[in-house]
Amino acid sequence: MLEKSQWGSKIGFILAAAGSAIGLGALWRFPYMTAEHGGGAFLLMFLLFTLV
Repeated sequence: MLEKSQWGSKIGFILAAAGSAIGLGALWRFPYMTAEHGGGAFLLMFLLFTLV
């Protein structure tokens, strides 16, 4: 009989649930809105730290 699979930790479950609730839309919209309202320098640093 197959065993139930479980999360490795509570924080893993919480992060997965939050990621599902927020979705990828926030990752696309946030940099656009920041650049649109004059936050170009912040946007560059945001992208740098997101990719690193």
